[in-house]
Amino acid sequence: MPGLFFLQRGMPRWPRIGWRDAVIFAGLFALLYGLVQTAPQMGQPFSPSQKLSISLSPWSLPTYALRSLIRMFAAYAIALLFALVSGRIAAYNPRAERWIIPFLDICQSVPPLGFLAVAVTFFMHVFPGSLLGLECASVVTIFSSQAWNLAFSFYQSLKTLPRDLHEAAINYHLTPWQRFVKLELPFAMTGLVWNSMMSFGSGWFFLAASETITVLRHDYGLPGLGSYMAQAVAAEPVNIGAIVWCIGAIVGTIVLVDQLFWRPVVAWSQRFRSDSAEDDQEPTSVVLDVLRNSNITEWANRRLMAPIGEAMNRALRGRKRVSDMRTPPSLFSRLLRITLWLVVIAWVAPVIGRGAITAISAMSWRMAAHLLYLGFLTSVRIAAVVVLATIIWVPVGVRIGFSQRLARIAQPLVQIAASFPMNVVFPLVTYVFIKLHVSLNWGSILLLLLGTQGYILFNIIAGAMQVPAELKEAAQAFHLRGWNLWKTLILPAIFPAWVTGALTLAGGAWNASIVAEVITWGAHPPAPAAGLGAYITRATGEGDWPGTILSISIMAALVVLLNRWLWQPLYALAEERFTTT
Repeated sequence: MPGLFFLQRGMPRWPRIGWRDAVIFAGLFALLYGLVQTAPQMGQPFSPSQKLSISLSPWSLPTYALRSLIRMFAAYAIALLFALVSGRIAAYNPRAERWIIPFLDICQSVPPLGFLAVAVTFFMHVFPGSLLGLECASVVTIFSSQAWNLAFSFYQSLKTLPRDLHEAAINYHLTPWQRFVKLELPFAMTGLVWNSMMSFGSGWFFLAASETITVLRHDYGLPGLGSYMAQAVAAEPVNIGAIVWCIGAIVGTIVLVDQLFWRPVVAWSQRFRSDSAEDDQEPTSVVLDVLRNSNITEWANRRLMAPIGEAMNRALRGRKRVSDMRTPPSLFSRLLRITLWLVVIAWVAPVIGRGAITAISAMSWRMAAHLLYLGFLTSVRIAAVVVLATIIWVPVGVRIGFSQRLARIAQPLVQIAASFPMNVVFPLVTYVFIKLHVSLNWGSILLLLLGTQGYILFNIIAGAMQVPAELKEAAQAFHLRGWNLWKTLILPAIFPAWVTGALTLAGGAWNASIVAEVITWGAHPPAPAAGLGAYITRATGEGDWPGTILSISIMAALVVLLNRWLWQPLYALAEERFTTT
């Protein structure tokens, strides 16, 4: 049977199926089944007058959790792609860098609610009569809370790429694709992974705002964990049981995502460490071990991923080799740049122009002065939050970072806590405020602290863990204790990490002010706090476009000025005087 023998030899040899492969198949089947069952619901017919129906039964929570996770991961995928493209362009194109970096700086200071108002109007015109418009608006809102941090991380990694690695890429004649996958992405991987976890946590924080939308005096809603919580809080009387069930579902979802996604990613990213030192505390993952030892994964890498990589190399082999990344742009780059400028001129510029004209025509000196006063009040609250978080969490973070045993126990808990959206417990804290007759003018400081304190704690732990062992041994040799130890070793060593944590905390607090200064609780919510965040929430909900544009512009201007006058000098001081390497 020569013909049959030929067919048998020509057919691909499938890998043997083991228990690890069965586990992977079961997981993929469950994931695909959930997507197939959920995807049609996201594109169902929708009318602006249609009211959202949310079941407060605990049995509905798994479905709502899946809907929320789909939005979260869709936004994260878009944010990661945006970060890789914009960060690389800004790092290697000085002309583009002058525009991209200020653009990212301004965008990270604009509250996601500002993007939501524009996104809802735009996507409901793109997808008329379909729920897909609101789904896209929700994804864009979550994207706006994730993308800028990732873009800055990738940009800064490429800017600090060692010169010897760049020269090695030249000597090995790497194509642009090879340089990206073999040098740039591995070098930036650790920073991208840790900043991805922080960005994903920020997405959880604004999930409720993206699923319960109030724009132009219209209330829209999407099934999800955020809308479930909002429905439980808006009930009369407030459904405490549903709130507790929702918090439990969110905690369970975050733990599940951490174990099935982030922990394997963190363990996998250790292969890209630039140092060669052995680490007894290196993170491990059962899921990653299953994937690495699976026959089907090895087969997919050999039969699918490797041919795709080779195809990309062949497609880019004819392009100019890596000699200097500031080479003249190719024809494709020129066409892409022209297309982007045409889009800006034809669509973005008219929209911005009309908004600016509308805002300027309605602006008065009294209104501008009032918004500046509200911005000052919010600034004072944020300064108080930075001080309180520093006093509370710096000693804790140093203690954890200086002890390997505590770090091994606390670090996974801190990662999960960083992903937990503290705004889901805001209603319970608000209930305490109502009982104790605490005004949100003061109570919002505690709410902001709950929502943003993880930034300082996470960075202080990382900074303390990076203090060289020889400095600790020298402190012990000189018998440094108490305040002498802090002022001589600890404070100088962790100062750069504190600056990063305080900066990200302040930026997160500005965005969180739109939630913390306005809290709903049944039919009798507490009065909003006097601040810029509360004003933006009210103006967006009432369709006050001049007020929305002016208040968001003032918030962006205040954040940019603080970055220029406060945080950048502190960064320069940290780089000049407080480095441990």
